[in-house]
Amino acid sequence: MNSLPWVLDVVLAALVMVAGVYDFRFRRIPNWLVLCGLIAGFALNAFLYEWAGLKGALLGMGLATLVYLPLYMVRGMGAGDVKLMAAVGAIVGPRDWIGIFILTAILGGLTAIVLILGKGRVGKTIANLAIIFRQAAALRVPYAATAELDVSQPQAVTLPHGVMIAFASVAFILASFVWAPR
Repeated sequence: MNSLPWVLDVVLAALVMVAGVYDFRFRRIPNWLVLCGLIAGFALNAFLYEWAGLKGALLGMGLATLVYLPLYMVRGMGAGDVKLMAAVGAIVGPRDWIGIFILTAILGGLTAIVLILGKGRVGKTIANLAIIFRQAAALRVPYAATAELDVSQPQAVTLPHGVMIAFASVAFILASFVWAPR
């Protein structure tokens, strides 16, 4: 775990907390917010680390896009989540982005389990997983079999992923204070 300069910690925390609130309340993450995060990530990294900072910001943004874009393309995630993680990557770079990604995945998975159990959807979730695996084996997108697997459809059970990104990013910042030398 790397120790980010305090200014990057502050910008990251501000970005993800505002995005998390927007995603929770409105189920969308505004483009203006993500664009501010991208610009801040590139500008601050260029200022702090010059060309190496620009390269790190570009690699972080690219890695996030590479990982998240396929999930958007199969309609398993909204575009705002992809763009938010790209902005997070531009701020923290590829190495720290991987840590945030892992925390986000764990937190999102645990929250999804609680949601599934709370809504009594264990059987339906298992059936949907079977559909996903069958569709993937046939090289077809899962939402083609049932609209419930398309996050843009009203019958889909969705999780505000921006909230998970926010919690994971803040947890990463706090953990870096404990485990990374300053």
